Amino acid sequence: MNQVLSQQEIDSLLNALNSGEINPDDIKEDEEKNKVRSYDFRRPIKLSKEYINTLYMIFENFSKMAGNTVSNLIHTNVDIKIGAIEQVSYDEFIHSIPNPTLLGLFHAKQLKGSQIIEINPQFCSQVIDLILGGSDSSYSNTVRKKDNFTDIELGVLEEVVLEIFKAFEASWSDVIDIDTELDDLQTNPQLLQNMSPNEPIVLTSFVLQLMGNKSFMNICIPYMSFEDITDKLSMKNWFDFDKDGTEDNKEVITENIKTLEVDLEVDLGRSLLTIEDFLHLELGDIIKLDKRIDDPLKMYVEDRIHFLVKPGKVDNRFAVEILQYIEEDVE
Repeated sequence: MNQVLSQQEIDSLLNALNSGEINPDDIKEDEEKNKVRSYDFRRPIKLSKEYINTLYMIFENFSKMAGNTVSNLIHTNVDIKIGAIEQVSYDEFIHSIPNPTLLGLFHAKQLKGSQIIEINPQFCSQVIDLILGGSDSSYSNTVRKKDNFTDIELGVLEEVVLEIFKAFEASWSDVIDIDTELDDLQTNPQLLQNMSPNEPIVLTSFVLQLMGNKSFMNICIPYMSFEDITDKLSMKNWFDFDKDGTEDNKEVITENIKTLEVDLEVDLGRSLLTIEDFLHLELGDIIKLDKRIDDPLKMYVEDRIHFLVKPGKVDNRFAVEILQYIEEDVE
């Protein structure tokens, strides 16, 4: 019940306000501090905003690497972007995903508990179609009438999940070296019993875009997985590094770069042929190119021109002699 002030107390309060003895802003701050805040014990907020920001950076890198990995696997561009990071209960996660869907149960030896990756069935259907020789998304646009994926389809999707795990491991490398291992693939989320319903989890959602269709992917990590590494999620440790160690790393990186292999290509020249002439080509025919025999040739390094060269032979093998280094493309 609110306290009722007497007239004398009201006059004293007004005089204190007029004289500046009491600041109204201070009163408001005290009221804000004394307010009771609601707390849902079914959804305890375990990780601070600082840790969530670090996780956002990690999974943002993961989304880029996973997009490149899956794109290389299905030979079609896949765009993966992080949507949101939420702290919810395991029960809420299970009831928010479709049935059937693809659920990959996995664990990392360096983290406690089991983790889950969930991939929307629409995206899975598109990936299956493309890997098995499809060329468009018509298969995936049809409504999936089957309750579950077939064993063959699960075998195809398992390879996709394992490739995504490689990106997952790489994205965590700056914080901790982890080795993931796939435990099982499931399609019915209601049959999963690996966590208690009220278990607090960190749910990271991703938006997948493939051939104009958008779908979703989720990674569910229980809070217990972060218990031993929360100090490594601190932004201070994330950006704090030793200068001497950085110099050593530069030397190691420099040495490793020197051993990398690159593709070299030499453009001998070009010519235009009609389809009729191409079909009538025979052994011994000569094709006239657009270059003279004394013209320098272009050498490409990883599809970018870097040198002008002259052709020749060394030990009965074709070779080129570098004549000039160039920084820009020449026509």
